[in-house]
Amino acid sequence: MIDLNDVVVFARVVEAGSFTAAARLLAMPKTTVSRRVAALEREVGVRLLQRTTRSLNLTDAGRSYYEQSSQGLRAIEEANLRLAEARAEPSGTIRVSAPVGFGSYFLIRAVVDFLELYPKTNVELRLTDDKLNLVEDGIDLAFRTGTLQDSTLIARKLGATRRLLCASPDYLTRYGMPESPADLARHRCVIAGSSASVAHWVLDGPQGQETAVVAGRFAANEMQAVVAAALAGFGIAQLPQAMAEGLIDQGRLQRVLDDYTTPAGGLHVLYPSSRHLSPLVKAFIELAAERISNRANTA
Repeated sequence: MIDLNDVVVFARVVEAGSFTAAARLLAMPKTTVSRRVAALEREVGVRLLQRTTRSLNLTDAGRSYYEQSSQGLRAIEEANLRLAEARAEPSGTIRVSAPVGFGSYFLIRAVVDFLELYPKTNVELRLTDDKLNLVEDGIDLAFRTGTLQDSTLIARKLGATRRLLCASPDYLTRYGMPESPADLARHRCVIAGSSASVAHWVLDGPQGQETAVVAGRFAANEMQAVVAAALAGFGIAQLPQAMAEGLIDQGRLQRVLDDYTTPAGGLHVLYPSSRHLSPLVKAFIELAAERISNRANTA
């Protein structure tokens, strides 16, 4: 049976260009290096190296054997590196970006759990509905909802997001509860966008997908402002499910059109590269993925 250590020694001799140089790299006597290469040649049954007093050259068989075996050695080294990373305790600072609604009403809980689980870590959380440039802004990973734009970033889908229709109890007392999507046209709505004049809300319901034309007196391109307007009684709003459920449980909002939600959009985590992903980033992604999965299973 071929001794893998003999293959490693052979590869180092080829890369170093001589038995003497390889012996220095491997921190072993030159005679041991020569003996191991000879043992490998006996095992494979062919000469791999042509040795003279002045030069060392690969035979055709040796060149082919090196090219193939070195790929396997690199794969083993990569596997050892990944294993060492997996066993390493996460430490250091991780910079995370997320939409305001998702981050403040859901991700913050995962951050707290992460910090308690890994005491050698720090988290810098940037909540913004703007799409930051991860590389330029020094962000390790970002959570994004909806449809992803074309990007060189690595994306992992964690789940799906929906929005629920909600309004304050005060608003519904004054203006009544709509009974169908068509009724929304007669209500004031808080628009998540740049214009309060007209918006088209696509809803999934018992009869399939329907589109409601809505308008209102207030629009904002930032979710916290939309939430504040809904709480203040300015109208019916579409809010991310994780955010809406918390406010509904507190009695601050009521759900409108219980049988309707917006179509599901993707929830992804993005990061610049999947190669040599640090234990810190891996651990945060896995914890967030677990929390999101648990929430989906209990929803």
